[in-house]
Amino acid sequence: MHEAKSTGLCVGFDIVQIAQMTTSLTHFGDAFTHRLFTRDELNYATQDVGLCAERLAARFAAKEAVIKALQLSEVGVDWRQIEVIKLPLGRCCLQMHGLVAQLASDYGVTQWLLSMSHDGDYAGAIVIALGFARHR
Repeated sequence: MHEAKSTGLCVGFDIVQIAQMTTSLTHFGDAFTHRLFTRDELNYATQDVGLCAERLAARFAAKEAVIKALQLSEVGVDWRQIEVIKLPLGRCCLQMHGLVAQLASDYGVTQWLLSMSHDGDYAGAIVIALGFARHR
C-alpha cells in the first residue's frame, strides 16, 4: 500500500439491509447485540416498539463507515469502541473509545461528522474524519 498525501479529511460510507439486522437479532439475540453495541445504543434502540432493527442497522452502518474511513478492517477493533450517541435535540454524534480512539488520535482526527438515515429496508451512514493527517 502506498502512503497518501494528507487530505485533512477521510470519508467512510456503509449501507445495511434492515431485514438482515432483524434476522441477526432474531437468530443470535443478546450475544449479537452485546458484541456490537454499547448499553446506551441498545437502550436507545429498544425504547420505541418496532424501531429497534432500523436504529441498530443505522448504528452498525456508522460503525462500518468509521472502520472504512480509518482503514481499520485488518486491525480487528471492538465494535463497542465506536459509539453512536443520540444528543438531546435529536442529532447523533460519534464517540471513540479504547484502541479506535487511540488510532484516530494518532491519525490526527480532530472531529467526526456523522449522518445516518433509513428508508424502506435500508439504513446508511456517512462518516467524515476531519484533521486526518495520514493513511495506514
